[in-house]
Amino acid sequence: MSFSCDSAAERLAGRLGFSCHEADPIVDFRNPFGLENDTMPFLELLIIGGAVFALVHAWRRWRRDGDPVNISLWFASLVYLAVIEPPLYFPGWFGLEEHVGFIFSHNVFTVQFMYDRLPLYIVAFYPALSQLAYEVVRVLGVFARRGLLLGSLAVAFVCQAFYEIFDQLGPQLKWWAWNPGNEMINEPALASVPMNSMFLFASVSFGAMTYLVVRLVGAKDGRGTLTGGQISLRTVAAGALTPLAMTVAGVPSNVFRGGDQLGIQQAILGAELALVWIVGLSLLADAWRARRTDRAPVASPLFARIYPALYLGVHIVLWLVALPAYFAAANGITEQGTPIGSLWYTVLCTAAATGLIVAVLRATMSRRTAEPVRS
Repeated sequence: MSFSCDSAAERLAGRLGFSCHEADPIVDFRNPFGLENDTMPFLELLIIGGAVFALVHAWRRWRRDGDPVNISLWFASLVYLAVIEPPLYFPGWFGLEEHVGFIFSHNVFTVQFMYDRLPLYIVAFYPALSQLAYEVVRVLGVFARRGLLLGSLAVAFVCQAFYEIFDQLGPQLKWWAWNPGNEMINEPALASVPMNSMFLFASVSFGAMTYLVVRLVGAKDGRGTLTGGQISLRTVAAGALTPLAMTVAGVPSNVFRGGDQLGIQQAILGAELALVWIVGLSLLADAWRARRTDRAPVASPLFARIYPALYLGVHIVLWLVALPAYFAAANGITEQGTPIGSLWYTVLCTAAATGLIVAVLRATMSRRTAEPVRS
């Protein structure tokens, strides 16, 4: 057996329809029209195209407007990916087998890296989503009105809404599979999605990374313009420190890790997710109210006006494709043998994402200028 394909990885790969043996250690290419199902190339196009769109937007923000936050956040997302993902794919390599174990496996898409463990669209997902959430919050003026901390919490909420629409659908469509044998990490779960992932990866990571990036490279009284080298070093620091923030945020629930304390852990994670929603909805309501006192339209970038709506629209279509099998599922498993996500939570996230998109569009007609983000 290959040292990069242990028994758990082999089982999950088989469920997803491929073999993890003899995978190229660097990169593999596949026919986009010969993947496991027809939804996969559309997902790739949406996410990879979004990352490119985000990069162009971030570059323009830096070179035209003199704001390095967007470009720093884009690359900090890749640094974060490089730090957090390899130990999840190969826990044995990092001495984490007993502490973390094998958590999940991605399916094989058109372009795969690292022994077929890392799809290109996942590399693109982090900068695309971090840019989406930051721009929504920035355009709504939350940073300018409420400051960096609350602005970063708003980013965590926006990411929760947009991320979980994707996260609750992926296992059913075989975009990836969670390891059911790893109860230590993958329980408790909401339907097929571990609640640890919902809180730490879908909210804490993006909120913490945004806070670090804006704190380190954002406009600040008394600080001169940063050089490209200074921005690069601070970007690397922000991305590398983000997993540390996730570790700290995970302590309350991890204290009660264990089968006999699963209910307590579930209650803590549920309360933490509820707090994300309470804070996020409060800040969204504040953004809606702000229009009453400032009716001049904001100079909203094309990215903020187009990509969030495109991301949501494509995912709604993908969910509609999945619904027949979802409703035909028995005991949470479809006829194709894949686990379903939580439809009620997806509907809640879709409603929140729709509200955010409408708020951004209204903001383009309600305020003329957005204040710079200050740390």
